[in-house]
Amino acid sequence: MATKWKSTEMRGQLKEFILEILKRDEIRLIPGIGCTVLSFFLMEVILHGRFLRTTETISRSVVVNIFLGIGVWGMLSFLLRYQNRRWKPAHERFYKEWKQKLKIQQIWLVIAEVIALWAALVNFRYVYNHSWMYDNFSTGYALVFTAAFQWIVCEGVTLLYMKRKLEEYMEALEVINQKNLEAALRSEQMKVDLISNVSHDLKTPLTSMVGYIELIKKEELTDVLSDYVEVLSRKALKLKEMIDSLFDLAKTSSGNVELKMEPLEMNCLIEQVQADMGDRIKESGRELVVSLTKEDTEFTADSGYMYRICQNLLENALKYSQEHTRIFLKTTVIGEQEHQQKVRFEITNTAGYRMEFTKEQIVERFARGDESRSTDGNGLGLAIVNTYSAALGGSFDVNIDCDQFKAVVEFLK
Repeated sequence: MATKWKSTEMRGQLKEFILEILKRDEIRLIPGIGCTVLSFFLMEVILHGRFLRTTETISRSVVVNIFLGIGVWGMLSFLLRYQNRRWKPAHERFYKEWKQKLKIQQIWLVIAEVIALWAALVNFRYVYNHSWMYDNFSTGYALVFTAAFQWIVCEGVTLLYMKRKLEEYMEALEVINQKNLEAALRSEQMKVDLISNVSHDLKTPLTSMVGYIELIKKEELTDVLSDYVEVLSRKALKLKEMIDSLFDLAKTSSGNVELKMEPLEMNCLIEQVQADMGDRIKESGRELVVSLTKEDTEFTADSGYMYRICQNLLENALKYSQEHTRIFLKTTVIGEQEHQQKVRFEITNTAGYRMEFTKEQIVERFARGDESRSTDGNGLGLAIVNTYSAALGGSFDVNIDCDQFKAVVEFLK
């Protein structure tokens, strides 16, 4: 039993040793060198066999090219691996280096092919000049064919090797992108959690402050103190509104929100928001031009979220539009096929400042088109519209044409 066990162990070790040797690049040289030497020996036989028949020369040259092709494959594979042994797909410049290396290798292959063809043609010319010594020119043709065939082999080996390196790069790039994506998702989730936690922690003391300010306002105060308390009350309410908006935005972005989807009428929703904000509209000095479609504008969404979307868009237009200008509200139904129809709400206003921003910039949190921040706003309005629209399965878009600012939301019917 002991002898048998030792024999089995030795066979296993020998197998591991052989596999380790086969993994090394040097092992590729053995068949390459052997086949190349054999092919050159056979080629020498052909070159000295001047009086061979054409069929015999062709058959022997085919055998030569097979062995020579195997030899070229083995040696060129080893050279490519050895030359690029430290070339790893671990940086962003890899693809540029890959293209450069491929170009250089193909140039060297062309140079080698030109030299080989030149030598074959010199031999063919020698055979032609001494045609009186030979029955045919088959040996000359054989060398030209060999030069062309071996160039094809070299080109194939090079392209195959470079393709494998590119595949390694793509696999490594996929892993890197996956890691970056996971890191970005974790970072975004940490930001959302931070905003949610901070907003939640600020709510309690701020609510107490607002309550105490309201109690102070009921006391007998001098005119100066009354003015101070009124300012504190407005600022505290504004801060509370901003914290509530930030908390809702973070909650919606994280997907941790319950939606109560129900049938809604876009026209009715616009009329309700317009009526609720009637005093604000009159104080702004802007004129509202409302154009509601006569088509059915029913769609499915969460009423609370949709009200906030329409309210934010109208507030944004009132805050940032030029004084004494008109604001256009419009509803339409787009799409010819019934199951692909969408309900669209557009609001267009003339800005009171230069709009040097893109849609991506203006929908970011705390981003404001009025860089001077001379207007009343916190930069969360359009970010909330964008986030809420996506959560409800709709879309939000912004079109900027000179001083005209158009915000568009669309939802499937």
